[in-house]
Amino acid sequence: MADSIPLNPVRKNSKRIPYYNSARLSRYSIEDEPSNLDEMPLMMSEEGFENDESDYQTLPRARVNQRQRGLGWFLCGGWRVLCGSCCDCLAHICRRKKELKARTVWLGCPEKCEEKYPKNAIKNQKYNIVTFVPGVLYQQFKFFLNLYFLVVACSQFVPSLKIGYLYTYWAPLGFVLAVTMVREAVDEVRRYQRDKDMNSQLYSKLTVRGKIQVKSSDIQVGDLIIVEKNQRIPADMIFLRTSEKTGACFIRTDQLDGETDWKLKVAVGCTQRLPAVGDLFSIRAYVYAQKPQLDIHSFEGNFTREDADPQIHESLSIENTLWASTVVASGTVIGVVIYTGKETRSVLNTSFAKNKVGLLDLELNRLTKALFLAQVVLSIVMVALQGFLGPWFRNLFRFVVLFSYIIPISLRVNLDMGKSAYGWMIMKDENIPGTVVRTSTIPEELGRLVYLLTDKTGTLTQNEMVFKRLHLGTVSYGTDTMDEIQSHIIQSYAQGTSQPASSAASGSTPSRKTQTSGPKVRKSVSSRIHEAVKAIALCHNVTPVYESHAGVNGETESAEADQDFSDDNRTYQASSPDEVELVRWTESVGLTLVNRDLTSLQLKTPSGQILSFHILQIFPFTSESKRMGIIVREESTGDITFYMKGADVAMASIVQYNDWLEEECGNMAREGLRTLVVAKKSLSEEQYQDFESRYNQAKLSIHDRALKVAAVVESLEREMELLCLTGVEDQLQADVRPTLELLRNAGIKIWMLTGDKLETATCIAKSSHLVSRNQDIHVFKPVSNRGEAHLELNAFRRKHDCALVISGDSLEVCLRYYEHEFVELACQCPAVVCCRCSPTQKAQIVTLLQQHTANRTCAIGDGGNDVSMIQAADCGIGIEGKEGKQASLAADFSITQFKHIGRLLMVHGRNSYKRSAALGQFVMHRGMIISTMQAVFSSVFYFASVPLYQGFLMVGYATIYTMFPVFSLVLDQDVKPEMALLYPELYKDLTKGRSLSFKTFLIWVLISVYQGGILMYGALVLFESEFVHVVAISFTALIITELLMVALTIRTWHWLMVVAEFFSLGCYLASLAFLNEYFDLSFITTWPFLWKVSSITLVSCLPLYIIKYLKRKFSPPSYSKLSS
Repeated sequence: MADSIPLNPVRKNSKRIPYYNSARLSRYSIEDEPSNLDEMPLMMSEEGFENDESDYQTLPRARVNQRQRGLGWFLCGGWRVLCGSCCDCLAHICRRKKELKARTVWLGCPEKCEEKYPKNAIKNQKYNIVTFVPGVLYQQFKFFLNLYFLVVACSQFVPSLKIGYLYTYWAPLGFVLAVTMVREAVDEVRRYQRDKDMNSQLYSKLTVRGKIQVKSSDIQVGDLIIVEKNQRIPADMIFLRTSEKTGACFIRTDQLDGETDWKLKVAVGCTQRLPAVGDLFSIRAYVYAQKPQLDIHSFEGNFTREDADPQIHESLSIENTLWASTVVASGTVIGVVIYTGKETRSVLNTSFAKNKVGLLDLELNRLTKALFLAQVVLSIVMVALQGFLGPWFRNLFRFVVLFSYIIPISLRVNLDMGKSAYGWMIMKDENIPGTVVRTSTIPEELGRLVYLLTDKTGTLTQNEMVFKRLHLGTVSYGTDTMDEIQSHIIQSYAQGTSQPASSAASGSTPSRKTQTSGPKVRKSVSSRIHEAVKAIALCHNVTPVYESHAGVNGETESAEADQDFSDDNRTYQASSPDEVELVRWTESVGLTLVNRDLTSLQLKTPSGQILSFHILQIFPFTSESKRMGIIVREESTGDITFYMKGADVAMASIVQYNDWLEEECGNMAREGLRTLVVAKKSLSEEQYQDFESRYNQAKLSIHDRALKVAAVVESLEREMELLCLTGVEDQLQADVRPTLELLRNAGIKIWMLTGDKLETATCIAKSSHLVSRNQDIHVFKPVSNRGEAHLELNAFRRKHDCALVISGDSLEVCLRYYEHEFVELACQCPAVVCCRCSPTQKAQIVTLLQQHTANRTCAIGDGGNDVSMIQAADCGIGIEGKEGKQASLAADFSITQFKHIGRLLMVHGRNSYKRSAALGQFVMHRGMIISTMQAVFSSVFYFASVPLYQGFLMVGYATIYTMFPVFSLVLDQDVKPEMALLYPELYKDLTKGRSLSFKTFLIWVLISVYQGGILMYGALVLFESEFVHVVAISFTALIITELLMVALTIRTWHWLMVVAEFFSLGCYLASLAFLNEYFDLSFITTWPFLWKVSSITLVSCLPLYIIKYLKRKFSPPSYSKLSS
């Protein structure tokens, strides 16, 4: 980043919107810094920051704003800000949010709840019966264009202002409104039906009198709900009981966090041990739950049973929760509801869809305002030239209505039909099969994108892991040498069977020696491989699941120890696909995980022998610790071993000294592999007992529980023996690398927003070439307060041209204190990776980019956790993947593969924008040319407010005579699709918006004035006897001129364009026979009429053809150089 960027928070014109306010349930308290540091300049050195706290320049933002707020500010948009803030204030008062609080929930007693909690109903509708019509009309008439047409159409009810027939004004407006209302009504009915289906799903509720069926929407806090296998969990619950013998079950969370892997959830021990389900009502117990929060990865609470002596207290964590919108994958579960409706984690993390309006529509809206201004000025000039005689005010309004064709109503009709045509073309494109256009109003946005925000899992990657490398320090094994590992394993276990009771002799015993005598004893490669594979086979959270062959009830049953563990019907389930792949790999080399429950784990050796291990403790992976551990006791020998695996950054300080780990991790990361360091430590019985007592004590503490538990575990993590380093590859989606390169060359900046771990995200960023090989990566250190954020931003500012990797927590801190500075720096990065992002945070990042850069954003994802981001972006693209259809249903465009985005943007996005820009300007030209002729006519005939063309001539001009050729511009293209994909740089030009700007608009205005003047004056000069000849000559010349202008505008001819041109000309010539009300038929069939029309048309069009030829010869546009 250039050091010259002034990073001072005090700016006059910045639109600073504090996104991370208290209402957003921020994870950090605002009070962690003195409030008078609100405007700390971000230019100080570290020394200045540490020593010179008194020297901060504090300039409160309010004072700067006050200085700006004068009359000028009020007139230039301040009134809108004031009105908006008043409306926001009123809305806030009307729906003041109830403060979210922690709660005590008694099992099966909803009536004991101290407060009234929200109804458990899902509501995604935008309107209700009362608000539908006003809401849709407001969305339509908030655009100046539509409001203008409404006023003009209403004016025709006033007799003194009436210019033409009522239908010429009301029919087009009514058509536009009817189409919009029908479209909105259909969408609304679909949303209502979806909500109704979800809310009326039936669940079994446990009561004192037994089971009863209740609707999802009738579930209350405190209810005991039974959820069957493959059923959606209706509300946030604490997991009390399961039908599984292990006391645990799996749930699928793909619609909540976007991860396809199953998560293991554990039932509360006290309730799981009860003999029968009905006993839940014979105990007096309650759950204390923290207040509802956004964070889906954490939960703190306690379970208390009062009627036991002594009272039973159990700590509750995230593994005891069942969040709404997840699905039970194994067994039947019973839970007590703690949060419903708006307070559930899934709803708190969902943002509501907004009505998206394309940038092109906004630009055309601005141009119509300019045209309206011109129209009013022209009308005032006409009245002034009359000398303000008589009822001049009425004449002024008549002139405004006369010139109303400057802004044609057909503009909206043509553009809306054009959008539908682009959507149809996208869906019919055979190169991107399965693409669906769900929002037909914004196809042009695909051609204006500057930022692409993409999810990682399932979008860039397939979420399918492949084990690639095992490194033991002195020797490394790749995919081609795995058979060597297999032979070593077979050999080591074959030795073990010849000496009974020493099946782990080569595993546990040497490790004790190693611990006492240090690294003096060199182990054989075979024993080191054996230890490493055994550690990988034991240190994980994977459960083997066996589908029963009977398959009648479809239940999944865990195999018992004495069962025959057949390999055919075994599948592995875990919360991380990496772990599943590691266990699959140990199976492939001979050591198979065959059974696991909460307390034990069994492995099968190549010879078929079963090794049993007792699980003493499990330390799950967290984003803070970046490692997971397990303590097991081998049943045959009684040895206790602590195994641990984790990221190299976390493990480097835990394992004994070595000289190869860092270098090898770097090598694997450069290959795009996800690395894990595996280590172990043997424990004596006394060491373990001491640890267990301290650990259980820490787990029950109410304050700083997480810190105390971590401190106890860390006491074990010292001087561990490094066993191996593993490398797993997450396979990328097809053609991700070329697609990302294509987008980069097109000038699109790509940000990756993922809920995954920092190391994984960095890894994929490198392997997908999101970050090029020669680029540096700046990993933003974790920051928790203002001071740390300040220092880290200063460090980042000194880096040049490097990609940024930042975690969601650090991002939140930076945005609270240095929103503008952070976004300014991040936008200069070639790529940005945000990891550990919550769904809400993804949406906030999108909104932030929109506010600070004013560029168009596109979000692409495939899971339920991407919906908020997709809806917040200017253009949302959903991928139909393994994670269900939630993202693709919420998106504006749905594709089947990530690589399709290249063609969608480069070909369809580019064409849609260029075609709509040409179509919009041509329709305006068509209105301006006739208004110019009206102005010339009125000025010649003593400034009379009399229409030049009446009735059907005006309707025919805008519809049957010119509509088809003008609309055929939606088939125009400047370069072939292959060329657009070969030269993505063509796309970069579009982001500057040159196809539709005030400059191009002004050129069309000049053309319209020139042609309108020539046609009218020509007709007035050349007509001889009757006035009716003026109408015939000028109108015929006008129609032919328009058809020739369409031909001049077209860059690539399509056969339908030729048909449209000749069809329109034929329609006009055929209708002449019936238009004797307006034309003199005897005059039309004479030679003078033909030569007069021909000469006027020639003078109006020939100069433009000459100018176009010269321009293409001496200053050709970039696309014409390519096509030639």
